[in-house]
Amino acid sequence: MSTAIVTGQPVPGSSLESDLRALGFEVRPAADASDAAALLATVPGDRRVAVVDARFVGHPHALRLGLTDPRFPLAAIPGAVTAQPAARQALTRALAREAATGGGTVLAVDGLVTALDADVHRPELGSLVAAVPADPQTRNEARQAVAAVDDEAVRLKSAVKSRDGFFTTFFISPYSRYIARWCARRGLTPNQVTTASLLTALIAASCAATGTRAGFVAAGVLLIASFVLDCTDGQLARYSLQYSTLGAWLDATFDRAKEYAYYAGLALGAARGGDDVWALALGAMILQTCRHVVDFSFNEANHDATANTSPTAALSDRLDSVGWTVWVRRMIVLPIGERWALIAVLTAATTPRITFYVLLAGCALAATYTTAGRVLRSLTRKARRTDRAAKALADLADCGPVAALVTRVLPRRSLLPAFVWALAGTALLLLTAWFDGPGLPVVLAAGVYALISGEAVRRPLKGALDWLVPPLFRAAEYGTVLVLAAKSGVNGVLPAAFGLVAAVAYHHYDTVYRIRGGAGAPPAWLVRAIGGQEGRTLLVAALAAALTAAQFEVALTVLAVAVAGLVLVESIRFWVSAGAPAVHDEGEPA
Repeated sequence: MSTAIVTGQPVPGSSLESDLRALGFEVRPAADASDAAALLATVPGDRRVAVVDARFVGHPHALRLGLTDPRFPLAAIPGAVTAQPAARQALTRALAREAATGGGTVLAVDGLVTALDADVHRPELGSLVAAVPADPQTRNEARQAVAAVDDEAVRLKSAVKSRDGFFTTFFISPYSRYIARWCARRGLTPNQVTTASLLTALIAASCAATGTRAGFVAAGVLLIASFVLDCTDGQLARYSLQYSTLGAWLDATFDRAKEYAYYAGLALGAARGGDDVWALALGAMILQTCRHVVDFSFNEANHDATANTSPTAALSDRLDSVGWTVWVRRMIVLPIGERWALIAVLTAATTPRITFYVLLAGCALAATYTTAGRVLRSLTRKARRTDRAAKALADLADCGPVAALVTRVLPRRSLLPAFVWALAGTALLLLTAWFDGPGLPVVLAAGVYALISGEAVRRPLKGALDWLVPPLFRAAEYGTVLVLAAKSGVNGVLPAAFGLVAAVAYHHYDTVYRIRGGAGAPPAWLVRAIGGQEGRTLLVAALAAALTAAQFEVALTVLAVAVAGLVLVESIRFWVSAGAPAVHDEGEPA
C-alpha cells in the first residue's frame, strides 16, 4: 500500500481521489503545509508516499507515470510528487522547510518539488494532461483537454518501444500490445510472461530436436509464439509500470538462453537425421555473442565520452531523416525479430544445415556492417573517453590471474595500441589452432596469447579502437574451443564445447547487464575462480593436447558444469538481492 497526501480543499466534481485509489494509494487530506508535514511523519517508513495538489486536473495515466514507477526514488509531474522509502528524507526536509516558511498557507506542490535537494525524475507525458489550474476558466480548459485525449490509447501506444526492428514494429507490436493489456487486467506480471516465453522456446527446441518435418514446422511456429510473448513482457512492464530486479535478470538472460537452446535443438534434430551440424550451431552462437559484445563495448566506450562528435555519426543522423533508409538499416543488422523470423521460416521449410548456413551468412553480413561503421565512427570522431568507460571495457575484457600478473611485471610503456595487441594475440591463437590442431604448438600459442592479453589491458582502454579488445578476446576464447573441438574427430566433443561456450557466454552477458544497471562487474573472486578468459583458453588448449579425444570430451563437460555452476549461483544471488538495479531490459538495439 502507498499513501497519497492530498493538500488543499477538495474541488467539486474532481475524480482525483478515486484515481489515486485506483492506483493503489491510501488517500489522506491535508489542509496546509504544516498538516501535510505532520501526516507525512505518521506514514510508515517502508511505504511510498505522494503529495498531490487537490486542484490537480489530468489523466490517470499521467498520475501513474509520475507516482508509481518503481525505478526512480523521486518523481514528479505538475501538481504531484512521490518519494520511495530511500528518498523519504529528502521529501521530509523539503516539506518541513515549506511548512516553516509557509505557515498555515496552502502547500504549493510544485514549489515543494523545486525545494527538493535531490534529483527528481520527470516523465515525458506527451499528449497527456497534468495541470494545476488557478481559476475556474483554466480548470474548465484543462478538463476539456483531458476529454480530448484518449488516456488508454496513449497508454497502449507508450507500452511499445519507440525504436524497434521492422518485423517487430509491423508484424508483432500491432497486436502484442493488446495481449499485454489482457495480461495486465488479469493480474499477470511481466516475469510470468517472460517465463512463459522461455518455456515456449524450450518446447520449440524440443520439437526441433525430434528431427521430423512435423517437429520442424511446430518448432518454427512455437519460436514465433515465444517471440510474441517476449515482446509482450516488456510491453506489459511499460503498460503497468511493473519493473523489478528479478525481471531485469530474467529479461536480460532469457533471450539468449532461448536462442541458443534452439540452436542446440536444431543440432540434435539434424543428428537424428544423420547430419552433424554442431560446429555450425556453435559457430552461430559464437558469432551472435561476439556481435553483442561489439554493441556493448562500443556503447560503453562512447556513451559518456566528451567532445563525442563524428562526421560519420552526422551522416547517419541525416540518413535517419529519410524514412525508408531507417528501416533498411535496421533490417541489415538482423535484430532479434528479423533473426527469429528467419530462423523460424527456414526451420519449417528447409533443413537445420541450410538454416545455419543462412543464419551465419546473415549474421556475418550484419556484423561486418555494424563493426565497420563503428570503426569508422571511432576513427573520425574526436572523443575523450572517461575513466568510467575505460573501467567498463576492462571489466568486459574479463582477464584473469595470468593477465593480472603480466600487468604487474611489465613496464607501463607500450609501443602498440591495446586493440593491436588483442588482434595480434587472437590471430596467432586461432591460426595456430586451425593449422596445427590439438598439440604443443597451440599450447605455446595460448601461453603467448595469455601474455599478450595482459599487455593489452595493462593501461586504461581509452584509445580510439580499444573498444575492440573485449570482442577480440571473445572471438579468441570461443573460437579456440570451437576449432579444437572440431579437430578432435569425436562426435561428442562439439556438444560439450557448445555447453562450455554457453556457460562462459552467460557469464559475459551477466557482466554486461550488471554494468548497464550501474552495479559494476561481477566480483573479482568469481573472475579468478573461473580463470579469466586467457586462463580458460590456456586450460582448454592444454587439455586438448594432453588428453585423448574421448577424455577431452569429458574434460570439457566437467569444465562447462563447473563454470555454469559458479556463474549461475553468483548471478542469481546478485539479481534477486536488494542491491540489484530495478530496471527492465529493453532488448538488443534495433
